[in-house]
Amino acid sequence: MIYVCAALLIVSAIVVIVTVLLQEGSKQGLGAISGGAETFFGKNKAKSYEGKLVLMTKIAAGVFIAMTVIIAAIMPAG
Repeated sequence: MIYVCAALLIVSAIVVIVTVLLQEGSKQGLGAISGGAETFFGKNKAKSYEGKLVLMTKIAAGVFIAMTVIIAAIMPAG
């Protein structure tokens, strides 16, 4: 059981690292002040490549946190 959790922990950590590195920075600049940064592609962000990376990052981070808590709970003290 602990080996499965450890494997999931390692895989989720790698996925979090890779997906964060693949994401672009939020460089909105002065266009965000006047609302000029909102484009047609910005409205459908959840369906875009960037939106999928954000979703993958959230899922992998959740798995990472869950596996960390599970491993901490089932490890013997001492």
